[in-house]
Amino acid sequence: MEAKLVRKSPKLKELIAEYCPDGVEYFELEKVITSLKTGLNPRKNFQLNTPDANNYYVTVRELSGNKVRFFDKTDKVNDSALKLINNRSNLEINDILFSGTGTVGRTAIVESEPKNWDIKEGVYVIKPKLELIQPKFLLYILNSSSIVKKYEKSIVGSPVISLPMGDLRKQLIPVPPLPIQEEIVRMLDTFTELKTELEEKLEAELDARILQYEYYRDNLLDFNSDISRPPRLTHLLQTLCPDGVEYKSLNQISHKMYRGAGIKRDQLTESGTPCVRYGEIYTTYGLFFDKCVSFTDSNTITSKKYFSYGDILFAITGEKIEEISKSTAYLGNDTCLVGGDIVVMKHNENPKYISYVLSTREAQIQKSSGKIKSKVVHSSVPELGKIRVPVPPLPIQDEIVAILDRFEALVTDLKDGLPAEIAARRKQYEYYRNQLLTFPPLN
Repeated sequence: MEAKLVRKSPKLKELIAEYCPDGVEYFELEKVITSLKTGLNPRKNFQLNTPDANNYYVTVRELSGNKVRFFDKTDKVNDSALKLINNRSNLEINDILFSGTGTVGRTAIVESEPKNWDIKEGVYVIKPKLELIQPKFLLYILNSSSIVKKYEKSIVGSPVISLPMGDLRKQLIPVPPLPIQEEIVRMLDTFTELKTELEEKLEAELDARILQYEYYRDNLLDFNSDISRPPRLTHLLQTLCPDGVEYKSLNQISHKMYRGAGIKRDQLTESGTPCVRYGEIYTTYGLFFDKCVSFTDSNTITSKKYFSYGDILFAITGEKIEEISKSTAYLGNDTCLVGGDIVVMKHNENPKYISYVLSTREAQIQKSSGKIKSKVVHSSVPELGKIRVPVPPLPIQDEIVAILDRFEALVTDLKDGLPAEIAARRKQYEYYRNQLLTFPPLN
């Protein structure tokens, strides 16, 4: 890939020599476009997500990878609101979308007739003059580092930032003849496609490894499974559990289960007593952790509930049935405060084993059992106490933990390595794109 694309192609060199041997002319953006508009904010004009809303309302969130992408959480508008918005934006094929507010600089090209969607105020519609500038060339130019550095100087506002449309209009951009633009677009499209294919391949490999690991973990922890087990584990099972492994409820395993007490966001501090809030179990902690990311002043907490080494924490409030009661084991040495909507389970088993077995598909099915889909899903101490898991003797638990730790380390290495590899490819792509889109100005 690099050998073919890192330098300008012979064809591009020939085109530059033919059409602009003395340099490329630069124009203010407004000279090469017919208009620069934006969408409409609801305010008093319309409401979002009404019962009759069937059209997408595109914000900066939906501008991704130079395309418009719709999600489950994309807001929707009804037909009358869509008509109001389009009267202002006049969205058409080949328009370039540019996020001018919030996350400034995200772009997308309108590739097909926008019949059932339109844009929010703050997303700009740039209509290129097709006789002067190729739409995709303009898209690539607006993402080049030289242009980004220029318009970043005009960004205003805090905490919500924006690039005024008037300043965007005045940005100087290189405008080589159309044949050169078309060749550059062809080359960048090819490179983008190769980059995307590589990223998808890397991500697919990671997904396959994770599925492989989860399959092995779930079968290893299903003692009715006929999966081939390592010799040492097989020997331990035959010696210590000749009649099979006993299954117990969490009520039988635990010697204490209790709910935490609320710790508000404004009670968090830079230092003090370590603490955990329920959302962090979903977003921050894996199967186990030994350091808290949050702290609080314990003097401000009226109802104090603590956890310590080996305890299992369950998040009993969540947005998704399939993730409710996600659990993690604490392996640190501090005594920490626990926030509301968390259940703490104290026990005498290997905490890593319990965390592993609670992460299996079978355990999650039990955690999700009976839950009803709504905005917020809840569980409770009684419901958690009914969950049944295999509980072999501690030597077997220790051996299983040692096996799964090795698998977990391999998956973690892949998870850490993948973003680094993708970042390197993106950096390479950005360098190549910037080189292609850098022209000496016409003397």
